[in-house]
Amino acid sequence: MRLWSLHPALLDRRALVAAWREGLLAQEVLLGNTRGYRRHPQLERFRDTGVPLEALGAWLRGVADEARERGYRFDAGKIVEPDAAVRMPVTSGQLDFEWTHLVDKVRRRDQPWLATIADREPIPHPMLDVVPGDIAEWERGAER
Repeated sequence: MRLWSLHPALLDRRALVAAWREGLLAQEVLLGNTRGYRRHPQLERFRDTGVPLEALGAWLRGVADEARERGYRFDAGKIVEPDAAVRMPVTSGQLDFEWTHLVDKVRRRDQPWLATIADREPIPHPMLDVVPGDIAEWERGAER
């Protein structure tokens, strides 16, 4: 499960579609409708807000808005808390880590998309505020 901290406009088609699908799965986890993924580390930051469904709703809204901009038909009616205005922090280290991860993936699978983002800087998802810091504790398998 990858719930990107990066702005959805930076995601290639595969990453955007996967983000939507995985965000909806995360929503089901937070609703208690699954047996798996309940302790997935990517959900920690949403739980830490105290209003995890609202926070995830704001995240999903950002993904759905970008999909609509690209002409995709993601069913935003599936978002349980679509009008939430939750803000969350993301560390600069986490954003840089995800940017490197995304560019590596895109380099292997979508050279035309890589050309559109190659000269850009990582920008956060619209609901996130960048703060100084290292890679997040919830990011598993990363060098800190």
